[in-house]
Amino acid sequence: MRVHYRPLNSLQVGHWFKLICGASYQHLPSIRNLALAYAIAGADCIDVAADPAVVEAVKESFSVISWLRQTEEFTRSFPISLPTDQPLLMVSFSDGEDPHFRKATFNPDRCPSDCSRPCEAICPAAAIAFDSSPGVIEARCYGCGRCLPVCPIGQIETVTCATSVSAIAPTLLQQVDAIEIHTQVGRYDDFMALWSVIRPYANRLAVISISCADHDAVSEYLWQLYEGMQPLLTPLIWQTDGRPMSGDIGKGTTHATLRYAQKVLQTGPPGFVQLAGGTNAHTVAKLRQLTTNGGDCFATLKSSNDISLGRPSVPTFGGIAYGSFARRLLSSWLDDLPPLVSQSASAMKTAFRNSAYALEHSAALANQLLPAVRLAQSLIMPLKATHSAASTRLLSPISPSVPGMKAP
Repeated sequence: MRVHYRPLNSLQVGHWFKLICGASYQHLPSIRNLALAYAIAGADCIDVAADPAVVEAVKESFSVISWLRQTEEFTRSFPISLPTDQPLLMVSFSDGEDPHFRKATFNPDRCPSDCSRPCEAICPAAAIAFDSSPGVIEARCYGCGRCLPVCPIGQIETVTCATSVSAIAPTLLQQVDAIEIHTQVGRYDDFMALWSVIRPYANRLAVISISCADHDAVSEYLWQLYEGMQPLLTPLIWQTDGRPMSGDIGKGTTHATLRYAQKVLQTGPPGFVQLAGGTNAHTVAKLRQLTTNGGDCFATLKSSNDISLGRPSVPTFGGIAYGSFARRLLSSWLDDLPPLVSQSASAMKTAFRNSAYALEHSAALANQLLPAVRLAQSLIMPLKATHSAASTRLLSPISPSVPGMKAP
């Protein structure tokens, strides 16, 4: 396992940033370039489908960054310092049916000739097309389900994308730094069956994340999982998935995850609480509004006796994960990739070994990457700015009184 000083420090001081590429999203060019832009911008973790090809695409992006950092022609042309520490590479699993692990499907031959195609218009991933290959572009679909209710004839359905954990664990879990397990209240036996496959690899992982939808009994369920996973030396993240895959819909979607995080911070088991589901550009500002202590949302929480090992003894705010909003933010760049950026890492390296090529194309590559990295930074920096680099304070539980908050 690689040592990840920066990502783990970010988690401990409450400004952990995770990019969610999608548990069933498999469009390799977009994933590679999303990982490239957000990693350069300072992301702490890249969360992807448990697919060897997807994992390799992200690792290729990390390789490009490491290589560019040593390319003098590029670093002279690029105004942003390239990170010296890679983000954690995380893959997601599920212990049962879950909206994150599905894809839409329909028969385009059944579509009326005069249909206005609302499914195509509403799809945030450009995963529905009616050109030479009509229907759902499977690799692009990440299962948000927005197309289902808008179909005039109700023919769109979803299919579960099952992953055989036992089949891929021996190889895949050796290649990643972290895992996330999606679960739901009432699935303890299913969770523990999945955990029995993952447990042999747990102590080599940097972090383990548990994502669970909100429920009246969610705190009790998280405690049950926490106790069932012991003994565990790996830091735990509780992902409060408020309104899954909705961050790009509008400002109010972030409210659900904030309320849910508040509950887990107050009544949940030890671990880092990380917001997700509906997170967007308003999440950090809304988080600040919910705090007390004269507006200082980073008031000191009593130190836990094992925080030096990355395992707080009380629920502790760790950071925020961004999925659909983060992807949508860079969508125009991803849909119209400049030639240099769209090259594979191996092709780019081969070309840049020629010093004349490097001199000619370094400035162009820097100019192509810069807009995407700036956009990624616009999402990352508000969270990172909430702490000074030397701060080791942790966020206290959000006040139970939330004046003026309205449901989305």
